[in-house]
Amino acid sequence: MKKLLIILFLLSFFGQAINAQNAKSRLLADWERGKKFMTEYLAAMPEDGYSFKPTPEIRSYSQQMMHVADANFAFASSASGKASPYQGSAEKSADHSKATVTKTVMQSIDFTIEAIKAMSEEDLAKKVKVFGQELTADSALTKSFEHMCHHRGQTTIYLRLKGIKPPAEGLF
Repeated sequence: MKKLLIILFLLSFFGQAINAQNAKSRLLADWERGKKFMTEYLAAMPEDGYSFKPTPEIRSYSQQMMHVADANFAFASSASGKASPYQGSAEKSADHSKATVTKTVMQSIDFTIEAIKAMSEEDLAKKVKVFGQELTADSALTKSFEHMCHHRGQTTIYLRLKGIKPPAEGLF
């Protein structure tokens, strides 16, 4: 009986370690894929389309992308405990040129990827506060990725309304 309990304990311990390692690998793979896809979306819209709003009451293309950058910085900072390299609100900044938006969004994704790389399995399992919610760091980074995908998906309509074929979905 004692041997069985020891074996079960060891299986449980190693199973948790493998699962956590898989979580880190999954996060990195998703964020690297997301970076490639965001690069394609940012490149697809011409400079004059960055101020485009399908209707007056919604965000422009650049505001959507800068909103994503703000969230990426906030989620990654909360999840990792590292200070965001971006101060202020990207969405409310004055410069929404294609070059600045692209640079800021890529910086936010790189910050997230580097934060994940620096985190251990234990770090990913820790509870963190994000926008008033208590989540594991893994969940916070997953929510950030989900948020980025949501807003990138919204910009598909912007591209189509400008007569631009959006980049092909990159699920894998």
